[in-house]
Amino acid sequence: MPHWRSLLIAVALSTATWAASAASPEQTAHQLLERLQAGDMTGAEAMFTPDMAKAAPAASLQALWQSLGTVQKSGKARVVEQQGMQIVVQPLQVASGPVNAVIAVDAQGRVAGLSLQPPAAPAAAPPADARYSERELQIEAGKGPLPATLTVPNGAGPFRAVVLVHGSGPLDRNETVGPNRPFLDVARGLAAQGIAVLRYEKRTRARPQDFRGDFTMDDETTDDAVAAVALLARTPGIDPKHVYVMGHSQGGMLAPRIAARSGKVAGLVLWSAPARSLLTLLPEQNRYLFNLDGQISADEQAALDRLDAQIASVRGTAAVEAKDLPLGQPASYWRAFDPIDPVADAKALAQPILLLQGGRDFQVTDADWQRWQRGLTEGPKARFHRYPALNHLGIAGEGPGSLQEYGVAGTVATALIDDVATWIKAQP
Repeated sequence: MPHWRSLLIAVALSTATWAASAASPEQTAHQLLERLQAGDMTGAEAMFTPDMAKAAPAASLQALWQSLGTVQKSGKARVVEQQGMQIVVQPLQVASGPVNAVIAVDAQGRVAGLSLQPPAAPAAAPPADARYSERELQIEAGKGPLPATLTVPNGAGPFRAVVLVHGSGPLDRNETVGPNRPFLDVARGLAAQGIAVLRYEKRTRARPQDFRGDFTMDDETTDDAVAAVALLARTPGIDPKHVYVMGHSQGGMLAPRIAARSGKVAGLVLWSAPARSLLTLLPEQNRYLFNLDGQISADEQAALDRLDAQIASVRGTAAVEAKDLPLGQPASYWRAFDPIDPVADAKALAQPILLLQGGRDFQVTDADWQRWQRGLTEGPKARFHRYPALNHLGIAGEGPGSLQEYGVAGTVATALIDDVATWIKAQP
């Protein structure tokens, strides 16, 4: 397979919202791919936003495309709205195998991002000798049901059980990032040790139509997680007094809120959980990524300045459109989320808490870890585990963390899963 590269203009920082244009997003993507395949790199570049054109000049674009070889056929494209962009995922078959062209189209029908990604292979069925089985469920919540998978240990039970709560973005039940499936690893790893696990499609992925106009983090995450806990607590074979929430990243930040609203949560696992506002983390993350090459260019600094201005707008009181705010999310979202203090929320709970952090995590950093340790004293109420080699996904690696690392296949560290299993089994 070729070395997968992305020519992506920080789609996470885009502020465009979709409006009707002369061509549909699929048509724009099709036209771009036709020009690339014909070798018309100048014509392809003419379809780009100014920022994209700077980051992907014709020469770089040609090298990227030629690394694929001849496109033999294409599949049916799908379109999702993400962070204020229309994202077209176009499956392609090339000489070296299948690849997805992921093309971000802005409100003016311009190409704002392009990446070439290997498609995620279907998750393998449990092995024949697995000590667990899997069955499909539905979580009835919000404006429509969410597909879910329950992984259950062999035997009669009742079993202690965990609900997995996703990080940010429209994620599937496996929390798939590139070729990695952290939630699948955790679910099967815990089930093999006698703990049932429920994982589900995040609403922003399964039902993006539910997010028109104003919404909050409760619409996105909290309410569905509370419903998932309730479903698990009434499921035959599950011990309703031992249902835990394991939140990853943003899901960990909201886990104390979920527990407080549920009333059925026995304890919390906070995995790579921010201890500070997401609006504080966003500039830090982007500055870190921009500075990986040792310098921040004028264009990169301009992007950081735009982000700072957007955050200032959120923290003001004036009406402001979603297109002028971070990630294209509405003011209702950010103004509800920004005041949340996850450390204070955790301290207010009586339930025990396990905190897990990777030492190579550039998204949730040591500053968050230290704030958790200052707020929750090590003891019966809170236990801490830090893993120096792990990244944000709980996968081991070397050197500074990067986005490119997420494109390399790996599995969640056994030590992390074992620590979660041991802690849950030890709860009285």
